[in-house]
Amino acid sequence: MSLTKAAFVLLGFIWGSNFIYMKWAVTLISPMQIAFLRVLFGFLPLALAAWHQGVINRSQVRHLPHFFVMASVATAFYYVAIVKGTALLPSGTAGVLGGSIAIFTAIFSRLLLRTEKVNGLMVVGVVLGFAGIVLIARPWESADNPIDLAGVFWMLAGAITLGLSYVYVRRFLSPFNLPPLALVTWQIGLALLILTLLTDFTGMQHILRDWRAAAGVVVGLGILGTGIAFLIYYFLLQELGAVAASGSTYITPTVALLIGWVAGEKVGALEVIAVALILASIAMLQIGRQRA
Repeated sequence: MSLTKAAFVLLGFIWGSNFIYMKWAVTLISPMQIAFLRVLFGFLPLALAAWHQGVINRSQVRHLPHFFVMASVATAFYYVAIVKGTALLPSGTAGVLGGSIAIFTAIFSRLLLRTEKVNGLMVVGVVLGFAGIVLIARPWESADNPIDLAGVFWMLAGAITLGLSYVYVRRFLSPFNLPPLALVTWQIGLALLILTLLTDFTGMQHILRDWRAAAGVVVGLGILGTGIAFLIYYFLLQELGAVAASGSTYITPTVALLIGWVAGEKVGALEVIAVALILASIAMLQIGRQRA
């Protein structure tokens, strides 16, 4: 297997495994504390790489308002939202809903970016994606629903926020041609500052009661799931281009569902069909975007 293919598979696995780590940790510490630790340990490898490559400079300070928007919305809020969602849902279900980011990105790109074209394949992709979300949420089961709709709300809130953030970057930051590593280092660094100011650290030491949860947060979510994952993604961007690199999102929901199943979570026919619909949706959106 080539280095590029190995990186592609590794990125999908890293992102897909994030949800079980959140599930372990949320029984011990708060979502805000988990997000803080994730950003702290994710920032370290990014800052080291940015310093080594010399991509941070004083001229970028004028973009601080945009960096702050991305830090507060696409990092701090997003990470807290998906922890809250994962706390209320099986980790595999949360991972499948996390795959809906591509759907909302396509919708907001069409609504808010005049240059974005939409074809029939993309429309079908959006419809299939929402069908998968409905199958996961099961709103028709009302009081007997085993899925907590509040958890679905938090996962979709995170996906919507991230979808909007991609549009924001294209609209306000892409014209400046900033190095991607510089952008994400500013974003994660400012998010760390925001979370430091907002987080109540009382009881955060409880994470040390379970070495598995502690390692999951520090290594799984922080170093690998944030820092190394961004570095791998930018490597794939250079080697494969944006459309192909983002194809790693095909792997993420499947990995999350499989890990949840191995961990003892129930995986039924509805979950499998929902994954298939969301993966088909992502594929159609990617192909449709290429054709458009």
